Amino acid sequence: MTYDPLDEIGLIGQSREFQHVRDLIQKLSQFDAPLLVLGETGTGKEKAARAIHYLGARQNYPFIPVNCGALPDTLVENELFGHASGAFTDAKGEQPGLIAQAEGGTLFLDEVDTLSPRAQVTLLRFLQDQHYRPLGGKEFLRADVRVMAASNRDLHALVEQGVFRQDLLFRLDILDLVLPPLRQREHDIETLSRHFLECYRTRYNLPLRSLHPETLEWMRTYPWPGNIRELENFLHRAFLLADGDQIRVSPFSRGAKGSQPDAQAQPPRPITEVPFSQAKAQAIEEFEVRYLSELIYETGGNITEAARRSGKERRSLARLLKKHSIDRTRF
Repeated sequence: MTYDPLDEIGLIGQSREFQHVRDLIQKLSQFDAPLLVLGETGTGKEKAARAIHYLGARQNYPFIPVNCGALPDTLVENELFGHASGAFTDAKGEQPGLIAQAEGGTLFLDEVDTLSPRAQVTLLRFLQDQHYRPLGGKEFLRADVRVMAASNRDLHALVEQGVFRQDLLFRLDILDLVLPPLRQREHDIETLSRHFLECYRTRYNLPLRSLHPETLEWMRTYPWPGNIRELENFLHRAFLLADGDQIRVSPFSRGAKGSQPDAQAQPPRPITEVPFSQAKAQAIEEFEVRYLSELIYETGGNITEAARRSGKERRSLARLLKKHSIDRTRF
């Protein structure tokens, strides 16, 4: 079998949609320009960025990921630029920032949409010419890094809302890569599942467990609002809890609590073996759980935004979430 570095990184898939992504990753790795990676939560944005880095000319230098949502607003400059000795009370020695740590390589700004207005200005100034001065330093330094950023939100919409700077978006969005959600990659679900199950077999030194055909059929129709991350977590639990050498789940086992499918549940009876009213209620409940779970994933748990997108009144939406025990704080 031919070695494929993208498989090694974890970018696995044979669908037409994902083959296009893989081809684009190969092409984008040839250029040393700012890149914006877009996609829903769990689609593998950091893995894609890593692939582009390690396929490119900077592969022998660091890849430094930064969670922008975890950058304290008051410490943005210190985190990015570092500080000189004596820059402030506790600065007893010189400390390089993230940009210096990424020298020669790639600085990956994940969740770039979460940067505060102040942090956006700081980043914009750096991107203009890649010059920066550590806090307390006397001279400006010139960085040699490739900047990549990622977001699971529509940055153009955020610009229109006045939340994200348009000039910063122009600086970041020279090249872009959009990762498709798993629900648009139905033919990759089996391939990804085999990969994850083999990983768990090796990790836990247990016999390989396969997916029951009915389980696989359910997995192909489920929308996976958490994308590959949700699929991986589900299979991890299912592999460990399943009895025997096959994993069997029920299409309705997410149930009213919106939890992971039960890895030990048996497939349900044919739909015609239950009364019409019961089958209808079951289908409605399944739709509500899937719709609401995906909605909350896409809005990051923001009830106001979720209500706007769904066209429902905020309190009504909150009641539905409570009805199905969907915890918005875990998304």
